[in-house]
Amino acid sequence: MIETASAKINLALHLRRRRPDGYHDLETVFAFTDFGDTLTAEPAPVLSLTMAGEYAGPAGAGDDNLVLRAARALQMRAGIAAGAAIHLEKHIPVAAGLGGGSADAAAALRLLNRLWGLDWPLDALLPIAAALGADVPACLLQQTCLGLGRGDDLSPWPHSLAGAPLLLVNPRVAVATGPVFAGWDRIDLGGIDAGLPLSALRNDMTAAAIAIAPVIADVLALLASTIGAVLVRMSGSGATCLALYADTASRDLAAGVAANAGWWTAATTIR
Repeated sequence: MIETASAKINLALHLRRRRPDGYHDLETVFAFTDFGDTLTAEPAPVLSLTMAGEYAGPAGAGDDNLVLRAARALQMRAGIAAGAAIHLEKHIPVAAGLGGGSADAAAALRLLNRLWGLDWPLDALLPIAAALGADVPACLLQQTCLGLGRGDDLSPWPHSLAGAPLLLVNPRVAVATGPVFAGWDRIDLGGIDAGLPLSALRNDMTAAAIAIAPVIADVLALLASTIGAVLVRMSGSGATCLALYADTASRDLAAGVAANAGWWTAATTIR
């Protein structure tokens, strides 16, 4: 069996207050792409994980990999001892603001739900996903949505973006989320209004991420200068930046420019 783990993007990310549990209340617009990792699985006596792909090394196939943690959590919730031989083709950069680990964990839940014949609705998997990480519930659904609280209080986003040409650019720099959160200026600039255009929204982590990796500013400036770009933003805590385009020709032209700079690129669409 096969399952795609779609890369997550944040079209907006507004930080609000720090919670007693150490997380921040936030408001974000999640979207998902036709680009991502691929998981396959077949029945086996025990759980195992193998990996391949450009980012297999940085992701690591150790026992604490989120894919295996998701598998064990599903085993426990279902009360079964079934195993699986899981293989992950890792294409999403690590520590890149694209939710790669969360997307892989969510894909593992969907995949093993079928492989083990559970056939639970996605809603039944949401509590397992929430225990694995704040982004995992959204990655489980893989739909454009508004996330509140830790990001796991989800509701539909009222505007369809399906099929919109999208370019992802990463300057080949890994940025850890913790230091970016720590560098936020703690100024609450207000929440997300779905009645406003996406261009009127923001990513409150951008300045802190640029302080850690100044090349992010170069990526944003390059994308903003490209023909046909209608929205340019950093995704999550960086360092990946995104641009939505009016047409695929403009997107592909911009992808060539970014690739010539030596940066990682993925020309895709919003699913």
